[in-house]
Amino acid sequence: MHCPSRRRFLDSALATSVVAGLGALAGVGPLFAAPAASAPLLTRPIPSSGEQLPVIGAGTSGSYDVAIGSPEYAQLQQVAKIFFDGGARLIDTSPNYGRSDEVVGSLLHDGGWRDKAFIATKIAADSRQAAEAQWAESLHRLRTDKVELLQVHNLRDWQNQLAYARELKAQGKTKYVGVTHYTDAGLPELERILRGEKLDFIQIHYSVNSTGAAQTVLPLAQDKGVAVIINRAFDDGKLFAMVKDVPLPAWAAEAGVTSWAQMFLKFAISHPAVTVVVPATGKPERQLDQLKAGRGPLLSAAQQQELVRQFAA
Repeated sequence: MHCPSRRRFLDSALATSVVAGLGALAGVGPLFAAPAASAPLLTRPIPSSGEQLPVIGAGTSGSYDVAIGSPEYAQLQQVAKIFFDGGARLIDTSPNYGRSDEVVGSLLHDGGWRDKAFIATKIAADSRQAAEAQWAESLHRLRTDKVELLQVHNLRDWQNQLAYARELKAQGKTKYVGVTHYTDAGLPELERILRGEKLDFIQIHYSVNSTGAAQTVLPLAQDKGVAVIINRAFDDGKLFAMVKDVPLPAWAAEAGVTSWAQMFLKFAISHPAVTVVVPATGKPERQLDQLKAGRGPLLSAAQQQELVRQFAA
């Protein structure tokens, strides 16, 4: 069955490149799984350090932009408890996400989760002065004196801001540095940066209906030893509209998949270059569901190919 897409899918050569990378899975590093539903989340190593990260993280754009003390914030407290109790760590935020930084800081402080959290935030500025002011404000709002990962948001003034991020890394203010983007328009520049710069992380979109990153950027990141965070695994929610009343594939149970959300996330983490995927949710039941994608077997090459074909236009 073919589901409609908002843009024409990439040609068969791209699908081939997606699958070609799967054969390298054994070389990615430790990836631990257990058969039980209550098993620990799968983990992958950050290549530059070997530090293990659970493959399911949390995005905050939109979902965490709420008023502290509101009913939505109370729900996020439940979401955060489920997230950390389930063994997840990485929370991706940005000073551009409204109140998200402040909400993350409040949740971690009130829940006592700072030591468990891997905070990934961003610089989104056009000058050194603006970046310094933004960084100081981010630390204040996050209620911390350092973060685990500092990323240059959407390649904005990336040459200058990456240099600043590296200064902060040298000062012990961040453990890792990287760059981000979220559309195919950023892929050529990301490729150039990967070829010319030493990075710890990149962040890019990758989903069943948008696999452009698998052509060059994902295999290049793997070859260069750069960790990969995946955003927009649900294509900003559009994929759920596409599968309304559409049953899961007959083989879903073999992969331990019981929902489309799990399927879309498991597709992303089944690429051998991917370190962690960061879906965003403010709903406790959805957080529980998303964590299930980080347990059990990964999708086979054939299963991934089938999904690519199903969502091709």
